[in-house]
Amino acid sequence: MRPDAGGAMPPTTVKVWDPFVRVFHWALVALFVFAFLTGDEWQGPHETAGYVIAGLVAARILWGLIGSRHARFSTFVRSPVEVARFIGATARFSAPRYLGHNPAGAAMILALLAAIGVIATTGYMMTTDAYWGVEWVEGMHETAAWGTLGLIVLHVAGVALASIEHRENLVRAMFTGRKRAPGADDRA
Repeated sequence: MRPDAGGAMPPTTVKVWDPFVRVFHWALVALFVFAFLTGDEWQGPHETAGYVIAGLVAARILWGLIGSRHARFSTFVRSPVEVARFIGATARFSAPRYLGHNPAGAAMILALLAAIGVIATTGYMMTTDAYWGVEWVEGMHETAAWGTLGLIVLHVAGVALASIEHRENLVRAMFTGRKRAPGADDRA
């Protein structure tokens, strides 16, 4: 590593994920697992977890509009064409490294927020007089939960692949908020 023009050494890591994004992520992980495992067995805590999840998702959407640079949707959401190109490059192990979310990760965030939104909405509907016991609502709730589990598997696989491809521990970055300082070939 070479000193910068002022003679100081550049940092080896930079802050990327703010505390809200990190707490949101890990709280959502824990609450989703809890809600998934308690669905038919422990109704009260299951519903409470669902309400907290709905609140977290609403807060994350707001933070995606007004939050820190790498948390804002405007800085990481890409077109479907860009997502497809990125996935193709990833398959060839030639995808560019992004300091924030890469296009596939951004698409996954949107998919997970939407799927969890469906789970929360149908879960709430099932507690109302109008929709209590309505089969299509229960079916959609269960299907969305299982579909979200599938998305989570893809998300974890993508994180593992990106960590290997770019030689960077993305799980650790989501705990610490820090990633390797950008290089010449990195994208914002």
